[in-house]
Amino acid sequence: MQIADIPVPDTLAARGALALAEQYQSPAITAHALRSWLWAEAFALVDGVSGIDHELLYVGAILHDIGTVSEFDNHTLSYEHAGGHVGIAVTAGAGWPHERRERVLEVIVRHNWPSVDPAMDAEGYLLETATALDISGARPDALPASFLAEVMAAHPRGALAAEFGACVVDQAARKPDTAARRLVEGGVVAKLAANPLEGISRALTVQNS
Repeated sequence: MQIADIPVPDTLAARGALALAEQYQSPAITAHALRSWLWAEAFALVDGVSGIDHELLYVGAILHDIGTVSEFDNHTLSYEHAGGHVGIAVTAGAGWPHERRERVLEVIVRHNWPSVDPAMDAEGYLLETATALDISGARPDALPASFLAEVMAAHPRGALAAEFGACVVDQAARKPDTAARRLVEGGVVAKLAANPLEGISRALTVQNS
């Protein structure tokens, strides 16, 4: 399993999603989005999830945290709902039909669910599983160690733990009825710090210094 085995969708929606993420998000959050997409595609192979809408998965992964940035932060909606609506806007501009645009919202919202049934929503399951690995360190041994290292080298974690930890704490304080509060109460800040991927990141930094 290698990054080269996972093609980036070359479509208007995919290019637009990445351009938006790179313009508005920090490098650490955008790298998290790209890793989440790669983890999601890898989990599809490992878990035998077929029939994936790869373009939808890519757009959802790239934009799943866009609702945390100040320009798209909604004072009432959860950040995942706000980001989902950004996804609808991006894919509307790319000419997606209504039903498929709504799927972007569903996938982004469901990435913050405690779990997603792959039989109900394959892309939502994959994004939830992928972000659980990148944020909380869930199932780190499910993917090949060489692939983990390759992805981490290509898209370094940087200040993700500090940035995302502060962001979700802020979201929980301002919007206590949203999933952010559950994440905070579930110890997401400690999980970020203890994530095994942080150790890989430090090892790569030492190796390259």
